[in-house]
Amino acid sequence: MDERLERIKELDSLYVMQTYKRLPVAFVRGEGNRVWDTEGREYLDLVSGLGVSILGHSHPRVIEAIRRQAGEILHTTNLYYVEPQVELARLLVEHSFDGRCFFANSGAEANEGALKLARKHYYMLGEPRSKVVCALGSFHGRTIATLSATGQPSKWEKFGPVTPGFTHIPLNDIDAMEAAVDEETAAVMLEPIQGESGVNPASPDFLMSARSACDRYGALLILDEVQTGIGRTGKLFAHQHSGVRPDMMTLAKGLANGVPIGVLIASSKLGDVLQPGDHGSTFGGGFLACAAAVETLKVVIEEDLPGNAGRVGNKLLEKLESLKRRIPLVREVRGRGLMLAIQFDEDCARKVVLDCLERGVLVNDVTPDAVRLLPPLVISEEDALAGAGILEEVLTGLKD
Repeated sequence: MDERLERIKELDSLYVMQTYKRLPVAFVRGEGNRVWDTEGREYLDLVSGLGVSILGHSHPRVIEAIRRQAGEILHTTNLYYVEPQVELARLLVEHSFDGRCFFANSGAEANEGALKLARKHYYMLGEPRSKVVCALGSFHGRTIATLSATGQPSKWEKFGPVTPGFTHIPLNDIDAMEAAVDEETAAVMLEPIQGESGVNPASPDFLMSARSACDRYGALLILDEVQTGIGRTGKLFAHQHSGVRPDMMTLAKGLANGVPIGVLIASSKLGDVLQPGDHGSTFGGGFLACAAAVETLKVVIEEDLPGNAGRVGNKLLEKLESLKRRIPLVREVRGRGLMLAIQFDEDCARKVVLDCLERGVLVNDVTPDAVRLLPPLVISEEDALAGAGILEEVLTGLKD
């Protein structure tokens, strides 16, 4: 018996709110694409902390940046200038679009900032608007407002009433987009690829229709790239595949390779909307998170990790697509770059995750009938295909 794991599980059950359905393992060390559990067993990580550890685990440059910053200063608040924060803002703007950044601690907080900015923008124009159009199946966070923006009514019931002002339309329904956006619309908020509902891509035409509708009525386009941003889909930002430019973009997960951070980037015309006292965060944009993010972003750009995500992701997609021809259980494979999902004909995703775990590979049951792969962007083709091979063995076993 693994006494260390049993002790962790006991303490968790006694003192931690049970808001997660945990897998029966605790990891204590990681390096590159691999992690090790309390018994020293090695696993290939195809989840990367839900898309967070994009450089893999214990990346030496990020470790050094964290150590260096921790040895200098950790916190003063945003009442004073923060050097790593302005360096990070410069890098982000130079590689996205002209604008300004607001820093927070999570994707939900970044999305809250975007919603507040949109409302104040129209307040300043003397024509208050509060309507926000979102897609069914979307996920924008767990705060009351971002939960209300999230297009999954099943998540609202226990926390109602939801915040009014949000309208939800089917993903990729251009007619519905054109009908929903009007002179009362403050913003359209979309994910280029919906992550938490099972990796569902928004089509380029749908994103274009959102941009056109916003332009027609003077509304703002917010793209939630919390999961798709920082190279995951084969470009630095997923909207770059479509050529659509947002008015605001939100980022979080992979930006600091594991240190909590979120950011709202607003175009130049919106950069002065939020004034002192309008919005803030005690910890947002702190020294440690921004130092880690600066180094993470530099590695991503210098080593062309979006390119690696595209190349390896295409090979992985080809391998997973081949499973459809051999394993009837596999109904569909979808996604882009290193953000992929396998759709099944039945609710077997948890079984697949547990069987892969037993074989030393981490995958994620994003829905009861779909498994998601979000490997680190540094993963090699060899490791990615090895993980897919284990997944194939598991699915073949289920078929038999």
